[in-house]
Amino acid sequence: MKKYKHPIQFQIVHQRRWVLMVGLVATIHLFCQTLMLPYGTAVLSLLPGHNNPSYFTEMSNSDTSEDEFQQESLQLVKSRDFDHVFIEEMISVDLSNNLGDGVSINSNISIDPKILMVVGEPPVVVNKSGNGSQGQVLPINEKYALFQTDDVKRMRCLMPPKSVMYIDQMERLLARNRRASRAMRPRWSSPRDQEILAAKMQITKAPSRITDQELYAPVFRNVTMFKRSYELMERTLKVYVYKEGERPIFHQPILKGLYASEGWFMKLMEGNKRFVVKDPRKAHLFYMPFSARMLEHKLYVRNSHNRTNLRQFLKVYAEKLASKYPFWNRTGGADHFLVACHDWAPYETRHHMEHCMKALCNADVTTGFKIGRDISLPECYVRSARNPLRDLGGKPASERNILAFYAGNIHGYLRKILLEYWNNKDPDMKIFGPMPPGVASKMNYIEHMKSSKFCICPKGYEVNSPRVVEAIFYECVPVIISDNFVPPFFEVLNWDAFSVVVAEKDIPELKNILTGISDSKYRELQHGVKKVQRHFLWNVKGVKYDLFHMILHSIWYNRIFQFKPR
Repeated sequence: MKKYKHPIQFQIVHQRRWVLMVGLVATIHLFCQTLMLPYGTAVLSLLPGHNNPSYFTEMSNSDTSEDEFQQESLQLVKSRDFDHVFIEEMISVDLSNNLGDGVSINSNISIDPKILMVVGEPPVVVNKSGNGSQGQVLPINEKYALFQTDDVKRMRCLMPPKSVMYIDQMERLLARNRRASRAMRPRWSSPRDQEILAAKMQITKAPSRITDQELYAPVFRNVTMFKRSYELMERTLKVYVYKEGERPIFHQPILKGLYASEGWFMKLMEGNKRFVVKDPRKAHLFYMPFSARMLEHKLYVRNSHNRTNLRQFLKVYAEKLASKYPFWNRTGGADHFLVACHDWAPYETRHHMEHCMKALCNADVTTGFKIGRDISLPECYVRSARNPLRDLGGKPASERNILAFYAGNIHGYLRKILLEYWNNKDPDMKIFGPMPPGVASKMNYIEHMKSSKFCICPKGYEVNSPRVVEAIFYECVPVIISDNFVPPFFEVLNWDAFSVVVAEKDIPELKNILTGISDSKYRELQHGVKKVQRHFLWNVKGVKYDLFHMILHSIWYNRIFQFKPR
């Protein structure tokens, strides 16, 4: 053992060792946390009290240059775009589907609108409606505040998103990602790689004109490229469906309700004999057949307000695939895909499935959706599992006597604004809140959609809404009001041919925008809706160009243009 001549020397050496040891432990801790936690929370986890619900950190999506480009494309939306009175009304918004871990949720709290005036000031005591108990408003920044009562804590969004990516910016980003893919190169070659490269060459050299009675060219970005790609998919594509995973989270599709899209795709994909192969070495793509809705239903602990276990469950699943098969490690998961319609899916699949292709209903560019790689999944409300096409269609354009229609729950800040401006304000604008329960009410809702020229599709808690597909289903021109929402099949469809996109800030001008559309232009849009409708329909058995095949095609198409050879 080394001896020191002076006590001071001994003390200095041991202090240095102690500092090195602490630094080493902290480094290891941060490294492990970056593998497990959302970006930006690793450092906070070192601090005492980081598990306290009052800590709130907005999670950034990724530190890749692609995300930086997306952020550069975002435009600031000033709060003055809305009248002050309507911003005050936005306080009772519930963003329960877009909260960080540890933030509690309770739907029974009513907050005084005056809180908007005290953001940034000390906590304000308010009364909780119903039982007279009190709570505190704890402002965090100009956008978020924590509502803490005697027994619950809750986060609510006070303002619309500050940053917006408009459709033209999404177009430029898609073109950029087509030119320069950021996907990982395979670690070793496979015969499937050459087949993908050959398909890409044939698609890019597709003839400029085609004669096809089945496809309506105006609703596509490039109908010749789509047709060539679809034909190559039918001839070439092979998919391996992983058998791992137990029911009900895996291999048990939900065919009815709001999350039916992920269920119908699972059912038709697992039962498909044309594309599915038993030998994974023959596959171009690998499907992970889990239900994000069943994951939430089976594993989420009610009132825990913590989704970490859901994300951890999928992390373990991905690690199991990577350890059992070589295919994940060959591409880093870039040739693997998932189909999920639950709002939480972007959070649950972060990091450990970050390089996979994700077909998501919650296609929000500000929460990690990658244009050109991910697929915007149509959110479909299926009323009958036995007959998903029940009540299909609507009145012809000449018999639609309602200018615009909306009815629904007041989810999120935007629908409050919509109703404040247009509920019972204009006879041409049939804008309502929730319709009463019952079969008669549902039929009245459907009849309104079948009789309206334009069906208003505002965002709810998240950017997506089932009303977009509902409008197409009933042959009503959808009016999409949802900043940062990537429309379904954005990579192949031309939404200008069959829809109207309105910026959230333009809600006060909604009627002027709609009445400014000429009758001939409206008829073109409605004709486009009728032509594009077949691409948004679920069939009990898959039909060419239907919704199942459109989803699979977009996954195949994006993989082709994202693929980087060795």
